[in-house]
This record gives sequence, structure tokens and C-alpha cells, in this order.
Amino acid sequence: MKPLASIRVVEFEGIGPGPLCGRMLADMGAEVTVIARPVAGVVTERLSNGAPPPLREGKRVVTLDLKQPADKQQALALVAESDGLIEGNRPGVMERLGLGPADCAALNPRLVYGRMTGWGQSGPLAQAAGHDLNYVALSGALSLAAVDGQRPIVPPTVLGDAGGALGLAFGMVSGLLQARLTGRGCVVDAAIVDVVAMLGGIAQWVAASGGLAGTAPSVFHDSPFYDTYRCVDGGFVTVGAIEPQFYRVLLDRLGLHDVDPAAQYDTAAWPALKQRFQELFLSRSRQHWCDLLEGTDACFAPVLTLAEAVGHPHNQARGIFGAAGHGGLRGLSAPRFDALPEMPPKQS
Repeated sequence: MKPLASIRVVEFEGIGPGPLCGRMLADMGAEVTVIARPVAGVVTERLSNGAPPPLREGKRVVTLDLKQPADKQQALALVAESDGLIEGNRPGVMERLGLGPADCAALNPRLVYGRMTGWGQSGPLAQAAGHDLNYVALSGALSLAAVDGQRPIVPPTVLGDAGGALGLAFGMVSGLLQARLTGRGCVVDAAIVDVVAMLGGIAQWVAASGGLAGTAPSVFHDSPFYDTYRCVDGGFVTVGAIEPQFYRVLLDRLGLHDVDPAAQYDTAAWPALKQRFQELFLSRSRQHWCDLLEGTDACFAPVLTLAEAVGHPHNQARGIFGAAGHGGLRGLSAPRFDALPEMPPKQS
């Protein structure tokens, strides 16, 4: 099922979250036309390693020089026929090109105009340069990755850019629904720092209760039952048995029958017990622990490389990954849609 099959979107190509949002919409059935620059940017060239950008997959590409009057008119013609627009420039750039929200609304009042930036369209930092890591830092989320005052772990470029793309996609679909109902479009101001702060709701709740970034021992940083562990073969595994019933399963499977499950949250015992966990997991291979724990209620998973993740039976059964252009791979469309089952006829 492709719920956006009737939607047309024009994407003014940028890097990172804007194109990812466009591909998300295309995966859901939208007809996405990319307006590409005549010369690719340095970052795009480096990240693509000279190959065509993979985030163009599933889209139609039109190369235009927006500083040329004829090309700008061609872009406006595409906008006039579209339901949505995506752009990822600094605030004011599209206005100077004559392609801002007011210019486009004059041609297409139903247009949903999606703006993807790091800092947003307003605020003291709106005109400053930045990237994923900076936005995650300012949102407060990065600080929650610091353990015992150590340097915060730098996340892969997913939390900020991909979170921003998801936020913009959600905003675009919400705006499109409103446009269908009212006949009027809107401007979607999708700032990565906003979206990451929104997505951090659970972490903010835990932090407010002292469970993260506080002085008390944290379940997520200090407990033995929520952590990564090294195995004898150099691989790693994860356990996340926060709930008592799952913790009991974990202890039983590990053979730690002398450990009282009812004392799971005795924080004074955590350091010594974590040391036992570390030594135990280090005594066997990753595959040993997969054979013993995977598929149980011990809340377990191995740490896989991307290549291993593609071959994992669960991911294969779900069809999570697929081949991308030029020999790469990518996660396929999510979430998935199925028709509601029909109700059986009532018995007379």
C-alpha cells in the first residue's frame, strides 16, 4: 500500500535530511521531482564517493540553474503543479531567488512548503552554519550520552539529520492533510534542533526523575542489566532487561542463580554484579550468547555490522534492507501499511 500515491512533491536538492525526507515520501508513493544544481556540492561528492547520490533513488531528477531566468521559470512551473515542496537552504536564500513561500503561494495556494534547517527559520542562530552533531548538542540530548563526566559519545549521523527528516516528513503529511481539508497550504518550519528536542521526550522524562545525567546511579549507564558487553571473539552483545520479569529470565539463562532477582534495583550491588557480567560475557563467543539468549525474554541482541544486519534472519524475514544503487544497501520503506481486514458478515 502506497498512501501518498496521489501526491506530487518538488525537492530543491540539498544534503542530508531534506533529500532523506524526499525519499521517505517517495517510498510512500509520492511522485518526487528533484531540482538538482548543475554542479554537485563538495559534501555530496565526498559522501557519494563520486557515484550519483543514493537519496535520489525513486525520484525524477531535473538539473536547473536557478540563477538563470528560464530555469527559474521551469522550477516555478513544477511548483505550480505540486502538492508539496522541500528546501533545505539557510533562511532567506529561497526568497532571494524569487522562490520563497510568498512567490510559490501566488502560483499555488494549496502548496505545503517544507523548510528543512538545523536551527529553524528564526532565532539568534538561524543564519549560523551547523551540522547534525551541533543540533543534537544544543537540544540537550548529547549530554545524556556522557557517563560519569566523560566525553559524550558522538552518535552516528542519524539522531539529528534522520530525526529532522522524519520530523519534516511528519510535518509535510500533516500539512497535506490540512490542505486537502481546507484548500490552503502552509509553511512547515522543520528545525533539527526542535525535532531532536521533541524526540527526546522519554529521555527528558527519565532525566527529570534523576535517572539520567544526575548524581544517582543510572539504569541506562550504571546497571548491569542495561549495557553492551565484549565477548571473547571481539564481538559485542547487548542486554536491556529493565523489567523484573525479564531480569529473572536473564539471570536464569546466565546461570546466576545466586543473584536475587528481587534485588535488581539495589544500586549498591551494581558495580560488583556488572563486573561479573563483564567477565561472564567475555568468557564465551558472541555466537554462544546468541544461541543461548536470542529470541528469549532476556532482552538481548548482538551488536551487528551493517553487513551482518542484512543477513540476520529476522531482518531478512521482515525485508528491512534492500539493495541500493551502485552496490550499496539501504533500509527500505517504514512504517508499513496494510488494508484493514474486512469484518465477517453478521450471522442472521
